[in-house]
Amino acid sequence: MALVRTLHRLLFLLMLACAAHGAQAQAPVPQGDAFSLQLAAAEGAAPDEGSVQFIGTATVLIRFQGFTILTDPNFLHKGDHVHLGYGLKSKRLTQPAIAFENLPPIDLVVLSHLHGDHFDQLVQEKLNRATPIVTTKEGGEGLKRMGFTRVFGLSVWDRLEVSRGGARLRVTATPGRHGPAGVAALLPRVMGAVLDFGADSQAPDYRMYISGDTLVYEDIQAIPKYFPGIDLALLHLGGTRILGVVKVTMDGKDGVRMMQLVRPKKTVPIHYNDYDVFKSPLEDFAREVKAAGLDKDVIYLSHGETYQFAPARP
Repeated sequence: MALVRTLHRLLFLLMLACAAHGAQAQAPVPQGDAFSLQLAAAEGAAPDEGSVQFIGTATVLIRFQGFTILTDPNFLHKGDHVHLGYGLKSKRLTQPAIAFENLPPIDLVVLSHLHGDHFDQLVQEKLNRATPIVTTKEGGEGLKRMGFTRVFGLSVWDRLEVSRGGARLRVTATPGRHGPAGVAALLPRVMGAVLDFGADSQAPDYRMYISGDTLVYEDIQAIPKYFPGIDLALLHLGGTRILGVVKVTMDGKDGVRMMQLVRPKKTVPIHYNDYDVFKSPLEDFAREVKAAGLDKDVIYLSHGETYQFAPARP
């Protein structure tokens, strides 16, 4: 009997170990379409450290392993207006931390969706038409009509494989919904994005998640299943409200729910306080973060400030 009890105990421990391993393992990502982009070799060695510089709204400059990536470019000045469709406009309340003309050479633009506060009229006019842009399929068609020639339109779980010499980056489109189901159908389709730096997508050197203009809804639950171990999340907040009523981006409470769901090691809040349609200030998020005991997991960047990071895995 003692031997039987011992065997049962060992079997139980083995089951626990397997369950724990399975909880941390990355499930195979659904097979989407794959695209490729090869960039010209860069001069000199890439620095070991990476950086994320917050320019304003959802505009961030990411540098790592020789790649320079710009997200959702919005460079209008304080007092300028963007057009949101259906005759709606929004006024910018802040200055971008960098003028468009002072940007470094950009290897790739990651665009969550084609909307005025993410790809404004100044950018539409001045951005080099050969700049590679990865976005939604709908956004891609709009960009092509504007004359952009290196556009990659993705559906959910599609990916773009980017190479530069021996450096590798994979951009995978993740679920996003710009508001409640009925309202989202009237707004541009949006995507989140997972950026995996390094040759091994199962164990990337660094994994970054950009939420895009989404609310927290059931499809988001797939992200931590397919992409566990997110090192850094950039969350679009602001509690944007159309006509002052319908919420179409995360507010402070939603931002904490997203953190608890996708479980990033660190989070940088972006997309708040910059336009008059943003109704949930950063203070709302900070209050919810403190109440949830997540202060140590959040990095607050003022416009122009930079967060530096090292490879998470050697």
